[in-house]
Amino acid sequence: MKHIILPLLAAVLLAACEKAPPAPQQAPVVKTLIVSQATQHAGGAHSGEVRARYETPLAFRIGGKILERAVDAGAAVKAGQLLARLDPADVRLAAGQTEAQRTLALAEAKRYRDLHARNFVSPAALEAKETALATAEAQAGMARNQAAYATLSADHAGIVTAILAEPGQVVSAGQPVLRIARDGEREVAIALPEIALAGLKPGMTAEISLWSGKRTYQGRLRELSPAADPATRTYAARVSILDVDAGLALGMTASVRFATESDSAPVIPLAALFQQGEKFAVWTVGSDATVSLKPVTVADYTDAGARIAAGLQPGERIVAVGVHKLSAGQKVRIAQ
Repeated sequence: MKHIILPLLAAVLLAACEKAPPAPQQAPVVKTLIVSQATQHAGGAHSGEVRARYETPLAFRIGGKILERAVDAGAAVKAGQLLARLDPADVRLAAGQTEAQRTLALAEAKRYRDLHARNFVSPAALEAKETALATAEAQAGMARNQAAYATLSADHAGIVTAILAEPGQVVSAGQPVLRIARDGEREVAIALPEIALAGLKPGMTAEISLWSGKRTYQGRLRELSPAADPATRTYAARVSILDVDAGLALGMTASVRFATESDSAPVIPLAALFQQGEKFAVWTVGSDATVSLKPVTVADYTDAGARIAAGLQPGERIVAVGVHKLSAGQKVRIAQ
């Protein structure tokens, strides 16, 4: 009986010592993205403010104390409408003084003309009186103009965007009192960083969308500053709005996106790049859930990722994270 039990115990012990077969390894779960319009030129929008094509600061042509301001900020004005008025007392006195001098010079000139006709005075004396009359008339005309300059009127129809002086304030000649945005053309003022200047030139088209979400407008780059602002290190640009409507108010915030040649190059996250020496590749996921390495050419880098110049087509699915843990032909599971 012992000879039978011992071999059985040995067989059981040997079976227990054998390792269990390894469990089948599951395919790793990967996060992917599809190359499409959603990954095109991300971060290419520039924020700006809707402004008038012409914004004019208006000022009196003479100095004085503001007696009246006839409009407020936001008021719509017409050409020739009164905006503000200075105290006219001093200019009226000056006009009266020059008019009296002109009247005296005219009387003197008439008297000398009569005397010259009777040969009582020389031609030189008459010429001096005629010159004095011309000078007095010029001074009187200038004084009348000065009196007219005491009122400030709108040169063009538009909207008052800013009030820079108040009644009772003493202003000098040329000091801005009001700012008016003319009716008509509207544009978006933006500031471009250095990285966004490549490929931009005046005349190129742009798409303008309002932050209020009302609608999208078509635009054209009208002006691009050749020098950067010394404080912000950005380049000022103006984009004209081609299809202006009544819903476009001054001061609205808008986003401008330019249609550059690089718009057709997809932008992928930096984590999706697999580097092989000095070359780059991405893992593409096939219809059978297997991955394969595909070489790509990186054009440049943006805040959103790497812009791919060649190697990717819209509709392809690529691995976005964990590219260094995969191998060619490996099956994966796509994270939902």
